[in-house]
Amino acid sequence: MYGWLLFVHILAAMVWVGGALTLSALATHVLHEGRSDAVHRFVTSLRVIGPLVFAPAPVLVIGFGVWIVLIGDTWTFAQAWLSASFALFGAAFLVGVAFQSRAAIAAERAAADDRQDEAIRQLRRWSWGSRVVVVLLAAATWVMVFKPGM
Repeated sequence: MYGWLLFVHILAAMVWVGGALTLSALATHVLHEGRSDAVHRFVTSLRVIGPLVFAPAPVLVIGFGVWIVLIGDTWTFAQAWLSASFALFGAAFLVGVAFQSRAAIAAERAAADDRQDEAIRQLRRWSWGSRVVVVLLAAATWVMVFKPGM
């Protein structure tokens, strides 16, 4: 059971990190192009991609991570590396929910209202949030791999 839980935990983390990196790169490309139709298509696609990719992945990462700790004898929630991992994953999740989702919605609305400058500004905000998420997830991955303090 442990192996399957770990597999889903890692797979969900790969989807989360890979998705964030890919969308960040695409956002940079779209912003560099500066074409209103490209901005509009990109921000509109975030409404579909978000619920399909960025809602389930973090929930699976945290859920399966907790499950792994609960069924195993090796790990406990009192271990500092584990607490740090949960804090970093939680911070990445909060940035996505509280910051990126708002920026994406604002960008989509601005693009729909043909307010190109505002759509680009909000997409830039979203893009910066995406980079923050990637850095937080990379730090969490480092902590989980190297388990400092153990």
